[in-house]
Amino acid sequence: MSSTEPRRTALDAVHRALGATMTDFAGWDMPLRYGSEREEHLAVRTRAGLFDLSHMGEIAVTGPQAAALLNFALVGNIASVGVGRARYTMICQADGGILDDLIVYRLAETEYLVVANASNAQVVLHALTERAAGFDAEVRDDRDAYALLAVQGPQSPGILAALTDADLDGLKYYAGLPGTVAGVPALIARTGYTGEDGFELFVKPEHAVELWQALTKAGEGAGLVPCGLSCRDTLRLEAGMPLYGHELTAELTPFDAGLGRVVKFDKDGDFVGREALTEAAARAESSPPRVLVGLVAEGRRVPRAGFPVVADGAVIGEVTSGAPSPTLGKPIAMAYVEAAHAAPGTAGVGVDIRGSHEPYEVVALPFYKRRK
Repeated sequence: MSSTEPRRTALDAVHRALGATMTDFAGWDMPLRYGSEREEHLAVRTRAGLFDLSHMGEIAVTGPQAAALLNFALVGNIASVGVGRARYTMICQADGGILDDLIVYRLAETEYLVVANASNAQVVLHALTERAAGFDAEVRDDRDAYALLAVQGPQSPGILAALTDADLDGLKYYAGLPGTVAGVPALIARTGYTGEDGFELFVKPEHAVELWQALTKAGEGAGLVPCGLSCRDTLRLEAGMPLYGHELTAELTPFDAGLGRVVKFDKDGDFVGREALTEAAARAESSPPRVLVGLVAEGRRVPRAGFPVVADGAVIGEVTSGAPSPTLGKPIAMAYVEAAHAAPGTAGVGVDIRGSHEPYEVVALPFYKRRK
């Protein structure tokens, strides 16, 4: 197999049988949509959607000093994560630039599962391996050990409850517990990337098809539909969730991205990027960097990543993500803008869409928040 050929998930044949439009995403052949991305999006908001996320990068970190290694390698306090819980964090360069945003699960006292974005999995694996020098801990590439399915939407707890006797009610947001779903051993997690309640199921690749089919059957009465990456993007955009390569890059520190809260200076020991991030924190305090805001179109034209944000004829920022919002019924965008123009309701802000300055309303993120 040539190195240019995209990787396929264990569910590849299922996607093709369902008539999915496939796309190359970070070296993987992934379903973009099965039918209408708007209908898939609205199904997740009102009922439930089933996703194949097997392209995500799983890295196991184990051993007596696994916690100490992760505390050194990442910006968060991973040692304080309880067994069965998860934490959103980042891995940064020595200069403070973001290499990736991650979710870290503590599976046992000395066993962690680090989940990286597909596009950065190799970079994260390399960085963790390099940073493990001197620690009594092992970093293992577990990408081939897992398939990852996600059920998202208000009906997802009921659908999953029909297939497992795991304590879903007791499974908090940002937690993960081992269980059995439709007879398949799984790590059942509850983190989500859609703004809705939902579950992620890490299973062996050989169990992926039977689990997908069992979830599809259990979800028939609840209106569950298969969902592709296209609606995953519009769902996370409405929920104001950052995407690496758009809102997060190696040129930005967590403080530039408005996510300085993930950096824990009070944890024990040194960590990669501490010095640079201390300076970045002070800089953000004294002269606020560009601020990530929401923009809602007054017209119908859709802003895209890289489009300039303007006010009084001057460029004041840049769009990082933009799309039509099925929930709001209008085009929306996330953008970094100068602090002076970041307050919700700021007048006179527009997006330069191919030479035409289209009016936009500045709003606080997220655009959409589910009712608890």
